[in-house]
Amino acid sequence: KQTKAKLGSFLGRLRHFVDIIDPSTLFVSEKRLKECMKLLDDYKHGELPPGVSDLQLWEAQKIKQAIIHPDTGEKIFMPFRMSGYVPFGTPIWLNQSHNACVNYANRNATKPTPTSKFLQGYVGAVTSAVSIAVGLNVLIQKAHKLSPATRMIIQRLVPFPAVASANICNVCLMRHNELSEGIDVLDSNGNVVGSSKIAARHAIMETAFTRVVLPMPIFVLPPIIMSYLERLRFLQSNRRLLLPIHSLVCLVTFGLSLPVAISLFPQMSQIEVSCLEPEIAMATDCKVVTYNKGL
Repeated sequence: KQTKAKLGSFLGRLRHFVDIIDPSTLFVSEKRLKECMKLLDDYKHGELPPGVSDLQLWEAQKIKQAIIHPDTGEKIFMPFRMSGYVPFGTPIWLNQSHNACVNYANRNATKPTPTSKFLQGYVGAVTSAVSIAVGLNVLIQKAHKLSPATRMIIQRLVPFPAVASANICNVCLMRHNELSEGIDVLDSNGNVVGSSKIAARHAIMETAFTRVVLPMPIFVLPPIIMSYLERLRFLQSNRRLLLPIHSLVCLVTFGLSLPVAISLFPQMSQIEVSCLEPEIAMATDCKVVTYNKGL
């Protein structure tokens, strides 16, 4: 088994990703990672040393899945792992820059990406994302023909589509190489059947959708929670605490919304061969193939 949770269901994936984004995995040492990898290799080859418990194996698997890229087998740089998404996601210019690196580090990596294409995607992703988010707000502020009440309502509604649009641009530009090169699709035995641009499109669309869902709770829950907390006598007499408490509420909401969003689709997704390129159908007898959607 690859995971304790059943990844065929949303709740199973949610349980799995809550494990994977555990921030404690950011501090795993190189020595500890090597020990986990060796333990899993020993298990795979039936050479486990005596006394190793199932709990130790699951912990080793958790650490491996949180740190090692499933396609390349290489370590993902610590700030760009999914477990670093919340701790390192800060102000918008840095946030979108960090998003770009997270999107790249957790992409489907079955095809190599030249450095030049990475840089083009990075510059395009950060520039377009920040431009959309800032531009929409500036546009509303300059809309003098609108009444103050209408302008305020629109300003409160703009952040979500702005962030969602920015996130979609970020994912698409950082992973545009997959659309031109395709991604590997695997048969039921894990063998590569071929490279598919259609599967790449599905992978990026699914990932982009998770980035639209991700900010939803952040725009909805904190205002509701804060409207209740602000009525508390303690906070009414200690107004200086409102900002740090609001920041904490936003951080907790962000931390809760991340596993929900990335659990919407399996990381290893399946697609019917009949939906793919003719050469893929000719290369296998399988009705369904698998691909790494990325995170």
